[in-house]
Amino acid sequence: MQAQAKRQARLRRHRRGRRKVLGTAQRPRLAIYRSNRHIYAQLVDDTSARTLAAASDLEAGAGKKTERAKQVGQAIAEHARQAGIERAVFDRGGRLYHGRVKAVADGAREGGLSI
Repeated sequence: MQAQAKRQARLRRHRRGRRKVLGTAQRPRLAIYRSNRHIYAQLVDDTSARTLAAASDLEAGAGKKTERAKQVGQAIAEHARQAGIERAVFDRGGRLYHGRVKAVADGAREGGLSI
């Protein structure tokens, strides 16, 4: 499978999931973006089209990618707590719920965010 076809397939899965997942101010969408090197997480209020909090592994320390992803989850949970957010809906971005994507969710749950 060519790289462009893989990207198009992931975007198609992402659009399909976004039809079902909507973030509000009380329960924002925890959106995950995973590149080959880094992972990013945002809490998004879709009703007002605003990003409420963000975290990435660029601010995390050294370590393996999965360990850094877990730190991103804990960081986004901390930012959410400071913003007064306790619950979120999870948007995996068309990726499988496995590996680094799962590590972000686990880290956010350990940090006190209810997904």
